Amino acid sequence: METATISLILSALAILIAIYSLFRNGRPAPSNTKGGEKFESTALRLQAYERLVLLTERIALPNLISRLNQPGLSAVEMKVILTENIKHEFEYNSTQQLYVTPVSWDAVSNLKEQNIMIIYQVAASLPADATAAQLNKKILEVLMSQPQAMLHEMVLKALNFEAKKLM
Repeated sequence: METATISLILSALAILIAIYSLFRNGRPAPSNTKGGEKFESTALRLQAYERLVLLTERIALPNLISRLNQPGLSAVEMKVILTENIKHEFEYNSTQQLYVTPVSWDAVSNLKEQNIMIIYQVAASLPADATAAQLNKKILEVLMSQPQAMLHEMVLKALNFEAKKLM
């Protein structure tokens, strides 16, 4: 097995473990707050899950590629645009970790890292003169050939499950 495949499988396994522990420990945390404070807290937590769902959708590689595709760029330029966009989106939403379970935050964080890793590995496999279109096409091919690479769907399900426990 090549290194890219092994690291992709390990990333997928880490996210699956995080999601499993999320579902296994599906009990809401006890609350020591009064009724109004609990409602306020629940609203903030639901809003945080909503933001993380949006983040997950925005950094999903197929969505990212279709949103940021720019003809005429080199693969190196496109790699930088994709990874910087992922990092920016993640940093913008990093405060949401205060309101969600650690497992949910870890799943989103692992998704970010996995997506960046896929971009770098695919870019490294292309010739130096490759175009952005070639990079984008190869990334999509990798995602389609390895269903475990579509982890954003599992992260979305886990976030959805957590949010529904609050309602």
